[in-house]
Amino acid sequence: MLSFGREPGDDHAGEPAEAPEAPEAPEEAPEPRAPTLLDQMGGVSGIVASGVPVVVFVVAQAVAGNLVASIVAAVVSAVAVAVWRLVRGEAVQPALSGLLGVAVCAFVAWRTGEAKGFFLLGIWTSLVYGGVFLLSVLVRRPLVGVLWHLVNGEGQTWRRDPRVLRAFDLASLAWVVVFGARFVVQRWLYDSVYADTWLGWVRLAMGVPLALLAAAVTVWAIRRSRAASEAPASTGRRRSTRSSRA
Repeated sequence: MLSFGREPGDDHAGEPAEAPEAPEAPEEAPEPRAPTLLDQMGGVSGIVASGVPVVVFVVAQAVAGNLVASIVAAVVSAVAVAVWRLVRGEAVQPALSGLLGVAVCAFVAWRTGEAKGFFLLGIWTSLVYGGVFLLSVLVRRPLVGVLWHLVNGEGQTWRRDPRVLRAFDLASLAWVVVFGARFVVQRWLYDSVYADTWLGWVRLAMGVPLALLAAAVTVWAIRRSRAASEAPASTGRRRSTRSSRA
């Protein structure tokens, strides 16, 4: 017997079949961020930790007044910092570099037989660093800009922009002032009768505070460089918009 009714399941007969949904494209993994200069130094914690042995030496010398005890305390603190960063899974290289520096300073102090010998390497290192930064400005390759763009893999085309070049000149000169001031003041103290009393404390006072001032100028120069690199792209977009409207 013929049946003119609809069979079960024929409610959607004659309607176009829905196309299967296209699978969503997998999200692209973000490109790994290039390590910055601050990352290479172990971050803020790495910079702070590197100054711990110097603080320990100055305090121990002020309290105990014994060169051997102060050297041992500084070396032990440097080892403790390295172990602490290793346990926390942080970069150990900055701590190991700091440990090596403390060991050299301790050796110099032991050889000279005077507590002020602990700071002799840092004094002459400041002179070398200041000279290198100054020379980089004179040859029109300011070291702050060279290092920043080298670490971030951005090339050296930034030197074609006079504004960016001038900003990194100022940042490099800020570090020249910091290192130059450290050398002049601490070298004078080293040869004065105030060395045993004030040299260590002046070293601390001219450490992080002055570095923060130079770092502020460096950050300003980096932001100026980024703004200059983004300016051509925005200018190109505005030009294309104007041409399409015309």
